[in-house]
Amino acid sequence: MHTRATLLLFVAAVGGAAAAAEMVPDAREVSIPFVSMGSINDWRADKSQGLWIQDVHRQWYYARIMEPCMGLDFAQIIGFDTIPGGAIDRSSSILVPHEGRCHITSLVRSGPPPKKVKHKD
Repeated sequence: MHTRATLLLFVAAVGGAAAAAEMVPDAREVSIPFVSMGSINDWRADKSQGLWIQDVHRQWYYARIMEPCMGLDFAQIIGFDTIPGGAIDRSSSILVPHEGRCHITSLVRSGPPPKKVKHKD
């Protein structure tokens, strides 16, 4: 679960899904086990298009979403509708407050999300 207070201020990463596709070292569909037991360490929204998810072993995954999930980019907390056994895969959903259910269509191993670009004033 997304619990550390410092993680509540994430801003969507620049580059979007195209950057995520470039960072995928292994495009095979996977599942993340034991999500219902707290195996998610971190997460970062890819605007409304997807979600980078880090497990407790510091491995990053990218979850592509079926349709734009408008509240995802601003969500401070999210939930996961897991498959039997408590894992998430491409048939799972992300639960976003005030948005509802955002269906995952693909879940693959990924590199970390792109760093936020700092603009000079």
